[in-house]
Amino acid sequence: MPLHTKSPLDSKHWKALETLSKKDYDLKPLFASNSNRFKDFSIHSDDFLVDYSKNLLDKEVLDHLIHLAKEAGLDEAINSYFEGDLINQTEGRAVLHTALRASKNNSAKVEGKDVYGDVQEVLSKIKDFADQVNSGERVSFSGDKFTDVVNIGIGGSDLGPQMIVDALAYYQKDIKPHFVSNVDGDHVMETIKGLNPKTTLFLIVSKSFTTQETLTNANTLRDWFLKSASLQDVKHNFVAVSTNIKAVENFGIDKDNIFPMYDWVGGRFSLWSAAGLSIAVSLGSKHFQELLEGAEEMDHHFKTTDFKTNIPVILALLGIWYNNFLKAESEAVIPYTQYLQKLASYLQQASMESNGKSVDRTGQKTTYQTGTLVWGEPGTNSQHAFFQLIHQGTKLIPSDFIGYKIPLHGNKEHHDILMANYFAQTEALMIGKSKEEVTKELQDLGMKEKDIQKLLPFKVFEGNKPTTSILMDKLTPKSLGKLVAMYEHKIFVQGVIWNIFSYDQWGVELGKQLAKNTLKDIQSSTIEGSHDASTNALLKHFKA
Repeated sequence: MPLHTKSPLDSKHWKALETLSKKDYDLKPLFASNSNRFKDFSIHSDDFLVDYSKNLLDKEVLDHLIHLAKEAGLDEAINSYFEGDLINQTEGRAVLHTALRASKNNSAKVEGKDVYGDVQEVLSKIKDFADQVNSGERVSFSGDKFTDVVNIGIGGSDLGPQMIVDALAYYQKDIKPHFVSNVDGDHVMETIKGLNPKTTLFLIVSKSFTTQETLTNANTLRDWFLKSASLQDVKHNFVAVSTNIKAVENFGIDKDNIFPMYDWVGGRFSLWSAAGLSIAVSLGSKHFQELLEGAEEMDHHFKTTDFKTNIPVILALLGIWYNNFLKAESEAVIPYTQYLQKLASYLQQASMESNGKSVDRTGQKTTYQTGTLVWGEPGTNSQHAFFQLIHQGTKLIPSDFIGYKIPLHGNKEHHDILMANYFAQTEALMIGKSKEEVTKELQDLGMKEKDIQKLLPFKVFEGNKPTTSILMDKLTPKSLGKLVAMYEHKIFVQGVIWNIFSYDQWGVELGKQLAKNTLKDIQSSTIEGSHDASTNALLKHFKA
């Protein structure tokens, strides 16, 4: 069944939340008045602990948020999501990336056809391919074992797989991964440095096999490869993930080396599919399977858990509370592990491409905010960069802190220092530092009263800055799968409540269309396109 088309503004709970947003939510008194606040505002599910007690809300706000979700038909929407209903209505497609990690038969169907068997067949092909590459059974045209794999894609065909591979570098096998996405020629040329065409496997990921950036990079890499090989050798070292079989074969890739993509999986949610072939190759099939299993565990939690203790639902509702009622414009993601240095970039696409919409499901302009700006960097580096703005700036920036109990390399001293900062920052953001505390601190240093009064305003921290702490046991393929799926479902919930279509991305099309015209003007002797005055002047300056 299609998703509802009710405006959230019509909900009595939305109106109640607007009233409640005018109250002051001071975290220190909220904790002082409720000794069970941590217990009341945290969720412990298997190896995940999500503490949202340091957020600017109370039970009344949370109750209205949960009722808002129910009134928006979230229960029914979740069923439609997992069953394969055409909830991507503007493109007439189902949204079934969850089916890619289902380990046993499920009821998901697309146009009446069960998808489970086909998904399992492709998954088996992915695993077999990865195993053959890693074992040396599948070799280069030269007979050498592959040492490197280059993923050629852009958007979801790059960001997701690259983030996963980077995050799980500890678990990598012998095949070193590389990623080429930007059409900037310097990017591809830098990637070529140090690669040996006789031991490099190339994966071209493009559903249409017409994406300008991907095909430009693929052709450049093939030209480089052909300096050491023949056209007949392309079929040994190049593999494609695409639906355009004819174009792939014309490129020189053998049809047995073509992996399918599905219309019912959006690019930014496709890392679980053959688009994640680089993950399976560089990590091995076992770890790829564990990644899928972790995501499926979060799928089960999301489908079956009451909203009050449902991690993605609660995170989504917190985001709506800040975005729509407390007027926060962004949210930060701060992982306390260098392995997750690309997580924020991945979530930028997943969230901002999905929910960056200004038209509701009836085609009407929204009169309320949708989407949020997502950004972040790992701690502790971020503490020495933008934390000044979070602590003492004028903007409200709710932040997710992601941490792990166990370090992968076992360096306890380093990990203890890292996690001490993790805990200290959320505490500091909440409690701040009062005038009285600063005064005493400066007095203890022997500073004169006159000088204290001059310095005092600059050293006060108002605190009351909201954070959510996500604490897991250990960074593993399974726990990473759960984490990524958690954010996927958060995005879905917000789109349901905002009454928008989260799974199309028409906003990326216009620039690509116009780029065809500007490229013609760049490559021709004259500028013939119909441009605005600024663009015409810029083109002339560029060509001069």
